[in-house]
Amino acid sequence: MYSIGLDYGTLSVRCLIADVSNGQEVAEAVWEYPDGVIDEYLPSTGEKLPPDFALQNPADYILGTETVIREAIASAGIDKNDIIGIGIDFTACTVVPVDPDGVPLCMSEEWKREPHAWVKLWKHHAATPEAEEMTALAAQRGEPWLARYGGTVGSEWMFPKLLEILRKAPRVYRAARFMEAADWMVYELTGARVKNAAGAGYKACWSKADGFPSSDYFKALDPEFENVVRDKLGKDVNSIGERAGGLNEKWSRITGLKEGTAVAVGIIDAHAAIPALTITAPGTMGAIMGTSGCYLTLGDKPVLVEGICGYTADGIEPGFIGFEAGQGCVGDMLAWLVENCVPASYEKEAREKGLSVHQLLTEKAAAIKPGGTGLIVLDWWNGNRNIIVDYDLSGAVVGYTMATKPEELYRAFIEGIAFGCRVIMEQIDKSGVRIDSIIASGGIAEKNPVFMQIFADITAREWKLGASAQSCALGSAMWGAVAAGRAAGGYDNVQEAARHMAHTKDKSYRPIAENTRIYDSLYREYMTLHDYFGRGGNNVMKRLKQLKYGR
Repeated sequence: MYSIGLDYGTLSVRCLIADVSNGQEVAEAVWEYPDGVIDEYLPSTGEKLPPDFALQNPADYILGTETVIREAIASAGIDKNDIIGIGIDFTACTVVPVDPDGVPLCMSEEWKREPHAWVKLWKHHAATPEAEEMTALAAQRGEPWLARYGGTVGSEWMFPKLLEILRKAPRVYRAARFMEAADWMVYELTGARVKNAAGAGYKACWSKADGFPSSDYFKALDPEFENVVRDKLGKDVNSIGERAGGLNEKWSRITGLKEGTAVAVGIIDAHAAIPALTITAPGTMGAIMGTSGCYLTLGDKPVLVEGICGYTADGIEPGFIGFEAGQGCVGDMLAWLVENCVPASYEKEAREKGLSVHQLLTEKAAAIKPGGTGLIVLDWWNGNRNIIVDYDLSGAVVGYTMATKPEELYRAFIEGIAFGCRVIMEQIDKSGVRIDSIIASGGIAEKNPVFMQIFADITAREWKLGASAQSCALGSAMWGAVAAGRAAGGYDNVQEAARHMAHTKDKSYRPIAENTRIYDSLYREYMTLHDYFGRGGNNVMKRLKQLKYGR
């Protein structure tokens, strides 16, 4: 028997077909979104978008889903009738405004010219003023849920984005209901309207015990926002691992899969990876290293950790408190450097050696010793997700000279990202949440040993690797097998699924003592800059942003 994992990332969708008995990945297919991240011009009009916008086209999700499922099945060489389940993970909080029939507003003639009717991608940061307003009001009112999120509401979350729409495009707000993209894809495949506990808990301030924030709180933000949960989202939340519904006739016809094939409740992309990394109990942190970085761990009891994304009961795996923290810019930063800071001579050298520019810079960076770049980088190219939680912050490089080389900058970028990770891990440690070991996954962890060794040296911890290069997609396939259940050839819980389908590699990265000693001194310098620019010592980053955008 087999299960499908659909993994919707920032730039592409992936379909992975896994053998339920042992986790063997028998086929996969990837499809890049034609419109990608829409952050400059609206495709339908060519209109220039405001600052900090990041939109997507839901038509990309539909066409991509059709394409990857068909391609993966065609290359798998298996009987389609042996596919028993489908799991879905998605970036979050990625918000889809839909009409009463569940059709995205931007796909209609009436709304396609309105930017706020399009999908708001997770890294849409234009709702920062609304997030700050929500944080201030919640603190003023003593809202009990705020502490669960480290004392700050993030601009990437659901309610700041909806409040932004209400303020900037009230017609859209009044016409639409709003869904997490993971839930919308489940609806598209099954016709079932479900809300996943991961999206609700980490991105919409919901808890299993208390539900969503009160209507009084929302009314204090704006009278028209009072019933946002009842009228725009719906109050019911479904647990991770539940069967959301069966594949509908339309998608059975499109894919050739059996109508009624079990489809699992959706989950956030990084969270899907955790059982695929063999993590089914407290004590181990999963690190998902991709466009951004997500750090996730399980606990037995709720603990307040200042400045992290938050915790949610059953948000990662049923039966546990799931803690989430992260960095808004990991692979994104390195991609920016390669696209904007590398001379033609390096591109020529890479071509001659048959390498990508990333591979060439990694090769050159490996020859530089810790402290050898003369640089320190603040890793805030997409703002600071944790632990300051301020998306108006921006990146910084200290130590440039006329002799600075691209490979030195590349290594310093990796070091800056690792320092940011260490800040988060130390904050979690201080709270008493156990991190005995770390298992990493994602494209960077898989492909870049220099990156991983620097992380081990800077955090002074051993980093292990998941066996799958596609742990998010594999995790989703595991949830698909759980949704199908043992009677259909799957599993009744994710612990059973992990025992059979999840594996780690023998290779790990251990800290080198001398490197760690040097990095400890650099980390002190990093923290001086971190607190000076991020904690109010000098708000120059915010003033520069205001000047740039005329705020």
